[in-house]
Amino acid sequence: MYTANAYSTYKTNSINYASKDQLLLMLVDGAVKFVKIGRQAVIDKDIKKAHENIIKTQNIFYELIATLDVSRAGDWGQSLMSVYDFIVRRLIDANMKKDIAILDEIIPLIENVKDTWEQAYKISKIGTIKK
Repeated sequence: MYTANAYSTYKTNSINYASKDQLLLMLVDGAVKFVKIGRQAVIDKDIKKAHENIIKTQNIFYELIATLDVSRAGDWGQSLMSVYDFIVRRLIDANMKKDIAILDEIIPLIENVKDTWEQAYKISKIGTIKK
């Protein structure tokens, strides 16, 4: 009981005190996790679990879309917005059809988004250290 409570407190604190960059990394980590859980649930014919986890992934990308400042990011931001939009549309299709092939198509793309943000975070930290 104490272990579960301690973990819950740790998790809450890590979110409450995370930087904007760390929160973004938590979101994309969650997207990868939830889409994979959703995929497995489709295989297992657990429609409710599949739906819930695909929706969680969609919601993460809706949040990423809402917080992406395309006006400051220029062409790179517009390209990223297009990728996010594509992922959301394919998630909607995958959820409606419970289609593994669609999920298999976008999981690597979601993982690439995660990897890109992780690299950007590392580069930003190197830049901060050198200053």
